[in-house]
Amino acid sequence: MRGAAAYWSNDAMLTATDPTKPQLGRRGFACGLCAALAGAAILHATPARAAWGATGPDTFRRTLLGSRDYPDGKHIVLQAKVEIDANAVIPRHTHPGIESAFITEGSGLLVVAGQADRQVGPGDSFEIPPETIHGVRNGPATMKVLITYVVEKGKPLATIVPD
Repeated sequence: MRGAAAYWSNDAMLTATDPTKPQLGRRGFACGLCAALAGAAILHATPARAAWGATGPDTFRRTLLGSRDYPDGKHIVLQAKVEIDANAVIPRHTHPGIESAFITEGSGLLVVAGQADRQVGPGDSFEIPPETIHGVRNGPATMKVLITYVVEKGKPLATIVPD
């Protein structure tokens, strides 16, 4: 198993902001999703992280639904569908732009720096400001989320924040 640094490497994320790619790679979207669901801010201690459940690239799936250049020419808009496995933890991370999410199924704990932790579920939406640390701890069922990112071109879609 590769370490978190390799999994969340910037090179892997760069493909996520390339509009010519038909689908975001697992790594790129994982970070994006992680950002959208934001739950690992409370995961500072290793024992707590282990108690929360599985982490890593095999705990979620994402599908790129569309991408296009933003009118300013400096950003790109990405739309994706993400599925997060039951009890999965998405580590703390940031995005180089805004993330807007809508939950269609499942529930979990959303953790965003500077905000109170909150439970989110079907019908809930949230926005994560640019460069804001966030993460998520999924609940007992698979969570499905529709996400729109407006991010700077050429930058990693997501960057993991070390504990």
